[in-house]
Amino acid sequence: MEKPKKANLPIKKIIGICLGLMLISGIGVFASNAKINNVKIILSNGYEMNIVTTKTKVSDILEENHIVLLPEENVIPNIDRELSDNNTIRITKFAENDGEMELASVEADISSEELFAMYDSITEKIETVEEVIPYETITKDVSNGSSTKKDTVIQTGRDGLREVTYNIKYQNDEIIEKKEIASRVIKEPVNKIVEVRQITSRSDISRVTYSNGVWSYSEEDMDLLCAITAAECSTSYEGALAVITCACNRTVSAAWASRGSDPLSQYKARGQFCYSINSSWRRRLNGNYASFVRRAVEDALNGKRNHNYLSFRASSTGHYGENIGDNVYFNEM
Repeated sequence: MEKPKKANLPIKKIIGICLGLMLISGIGVFASNAKINNVKIILSNGYEMNIVTTKTKVSDILEENHIVLLPEENVIPNIDRELSDNNTIRITKFAENDGEMELASVEADISSEELFAMYDSITEKIETVEEVIPYETITKDVSNGSSTKKDTVIQTGRDGLREVTYNIKYQNDEIIEKKEIASRVIKEPVNKIVEVRQITSRSDISRVTYSNGVWSYSEEDMDLLCAITAAECSTSYEGALAVITCACNRTVSAAWASRGSDPLSQYKARGQFCYSINSSWRRRLNGNYASFVRRAVEDALNGKRNHNYLSFRASSTGHYGENIGDNVYFNEM
């Protein structure tokens, strides 16, 4: 009787089966180790793409989806970074503002929610304020080329006032844009008019005149009066007015009559005001003082007063009296 033959598999078939099992095993390991990400890509035109990828680097994801950044585009997170926690890639454009190129995005590690919050912080307000309109000085030379001449103030200058409405944009409490949208003049400025005249008589040589309670000085002496006043007090209009008022009060006081019959003479009296004590007033000549100092001097020369005292000291001395500006006043008339 013939023995049955054994079923022997060809060696090549056995090798093929083994390789197949190894391949299937490798694919399983790879699939278990690779992380699948659902990523949203928002293009600069607002179009949104939802893709599935195993990539984690922004540049790799864009390349995988054939997205190329244009020169004027920027990406959040940065192209060299890994995905952010919210798995969102946003492409933005640069924005032009007043001729300068500014990024329309923020740091790469800021989420889209934080980005929108920053834009929401921009607020817009309509504000109306009052602004000073400075007066101009007009000089008229009527001296006919004379070598002996003097300046005479024909008209005192006064600042004007206007009301201006602005549209103001704030971001994080800082002004980022301010535009004037309306304005109206409340008070027109009055130009100062100075005439340069030829000296023709001894009366013209007089540097001060007094009429109906008003003193008038040459422009040179007005500048000196203001410089001395500012050196004594330049903290406020009331403080400057108090200084010149003191000199004016002395001109009508019998006790001070020997020191001068006009405010400038009182200022120049030995040992009284800074004119004869130090040179602090010199650096304030030629208009180097606040406009309110000039206004205070002009008002005093036209009869305005804000106290009845004849003397003052610096407040820092601790002298008893009424404090006005940075001085203390005493010795009533």
